Amino acid sequence: MGCCTSSLGKVTHTEKKPPGALPPRRRSSVSLNQHQATASSAGAGVREVPVVREFSLADLRAATGDFAPENIVSESGEKAPNFVYKGRLQASRRAIAVKKFTNVAWPDAKQFAEEAKGAGKLRHRWMANLIGYCCDGDERLLVAEFMPNDTLAKHLFHWENQTIEWAMRLRVAYYIAEALDYCTTEGRPLYHDLNAYRVLFDENGDPRLSCFGLMKNSRDGKSYSTNLAYTPPEYLRNGRVTSESVIYSFGTVLLDLLSGKRIPPSRALDMIKSGNLRILMDSHLEGNYPTEEATTLVDLVSHCLAYEPRDRPNIKKLLSVLKPLQKKPEVPSYEMLGIPKPEEEQPPAPIPQPQRPLSPMGEACSRMDLTAIHQILVNAHYRDDEGTNELSFQEWTQQMRDMLEARKRGDFAFRDKDFKAATEFYTQFVEVGTMVSPTVHARRSLCHLMCDQNDAALRDAMQAQCVYPDWPTAFYMQAVALSKLNMQSDAVDMLNEASQLEEKRQKHTRP
Repeated sequence: MGCCTSSLGKVTHTEKKPPGALPPRRRSSVSLNQHQATASSAGAGVREVPVVREFSLADLRAATGDFAPENIVSESGEKAPNFVYKGRLQASRRAIAVKKFTNVAWPDAKQFAEEAKGAGKLRHRWMANLIGYCCDGDERLLVAEFMPNDTLAKHLFHWENQTIEWAMRLRVAYYIAEALDYCTTEGRPLYHDLNAYRVLFDENGDPRLSCFGLMKNSRDGKSYSTNLAYTPPEYLRNGRVTSESVIYSFGTVLLDLLSGKRIPPSRALDMIKSGNLRILMDSHLEGNYPTEEATTLVDLVSHCLAYEPRDRPNIKKLLSVLKPLQKKPEVPSYEMLGIPKPEEEQPPAPIPQPQRPLSPMGEACSRMDLTAIHQILVNAHYRDDEGTNELSFQEWTQQMRDMLEARKRGDFAFRDKDFKAATEFYTQFVEVGTMVSPTVHARRSLCHLMCDQNDAALRDAMQAQCVYPDWPTAFYMQAVALSKLNMQSDAVDMLNEASQLEEKRQKHTRP
């Protein structure tokens, strides 16, 4: 599995052998296609959401069957050409949702990428989070976590035999309000076109807010694609979206939860004024709700749908009203939603240990203990990098300062467990190419593992081996990445090789 013979990635550095290193070892190669075919399934419910990255169009074509019509998520509420496709990444087997835009909507690829990166900084348990984007020629695509249990619209409007019980409706309202509050706190209060199609259900039946509403079309500025009857009045007047507009849209979602059908807000307000609560309520509930709670929610709807934006409550007020209504916190969402109990996610299996004793690094890798590996790498610093670089005076004076500054910033971020920032700084260091550092590759490999980017983690561990062919740490990191990719046999081989190298190293260093 040694990187010098592998087809996983092109080696960009000249291989340099440190003084006293053992002769390079020859190993059989495993192709990228092979490990993709045997990669483990990473379902949509994985809570460690990877950092946003740029996908190639080829990646997304492969994931969606070349955007096959049968992979269009019909219940997404999106209209042509902005379809949403379900798919699965070939390497990690992660289920994804891919939304296509036209380049008319986003003619500036750089602006689209920047907007996607901004939206991708948001990470919340009640959001279907953004994990990537693609700008390839005229193509503009967003990649998000896939939610397997459909939309609120489908559960409310299209399921005749299974209705959502009252407590679950209150939970949906509260969780989505929490997600909107988080977006506001993080400086992105404008959520576009909030409606029942934007509320999704994950594998546990928990409601999640789609990340797609965090972006709007840059050229035409359209923020609402639904029927004009559900559009905030001020948007119809001046085409502007404000935080109060989001509250209005949230009121339409509350109205959907109450009525179980699409009622124009103006008509609903007339029904509320008439005082006939039962006409407004979903008949599928068959009266199974406390009248006091229903009255509270109806009152909240009327305030959210106020014609003047200043008369609407803010998001904190919504939370203060909805929180006391949560009466069944101990009941799981899947039970209230009436879907099967999800299978428990199994953590990566430990790598079977070799017969010989393992070092602390070997033990941590065998247990797949990324936290322990992180601490060991922090403590080791760069002691294994000695002798891997021979630089000219010109190289020292021209590029060294900026490069070492990037590595220093990467080290600070790595120490503080800011793995996304550490990856960016270490990449700056690597791309200059003046120095090669097996430690930087090992650290960046762990950063990738922490962000669920197991292919990239494997490539970095292999690069570390290329720089330092008999460095046990490089083999250990490959073992962890291979195990994450469900290639247990290769992972065991790597762990054995690493322990053998450590044993030989100890013999060479004995007096």
